[in-house]
Amino acid sequence: MKIILLQDVKSLGKKGDIVEVNQGYARNMILPKKLGVEATPQNLNDLKLKNQNDEKIAAENLAAAEQLKAELAEKKITCTMKVGANGKTFGSVSSKEIAEIIKKQLNIDIDKKKIILDDPVKSIGGYNIKIKLHPQVTAELMLDVVEEK
Repeated sequence: MKIILLQDVKSLGKKGDIVEVNQGYARNMILPKKLGVEATPQNLNDLKLKNQNDEKIAAENLAAAEQLKAELAEKKITCTMKVGANGKTFGSVSSKEIAEIIKKQLNIDIDKKKIILDDPVKSIGGYNIKIKLHPQVTAELMLDVVEEK
């Protein structure tokens, strides 16, 4: 009996796979636990339409990430830090603070977990901050750290 899996099943396959199983296994295990449905022409058509819709949404998300990358490449944000008498800074700028600065200055909401800091921001100057917008798209944003007056 052919079954379309609705969830990942360890011994059979991943969600959306069409697998061949014994009738008893399908009737007693897969169908009652809603792990899959029978591969009827209607269900196969529904799966095909769902896959096409998922591909369309993924393409739209990629295009939106590319557009945001182009928008961020032109922008620059500024952050202030306290500096001691000898020019040494107090603390560092975290990814959470960078996300808040982006929200405040550019009005763009970015999750702090998507901000990639190669080295901690612990001194005055300019930094290129990497932001992972999509698994295939990483943007760069210029961060300028200045002395707090």
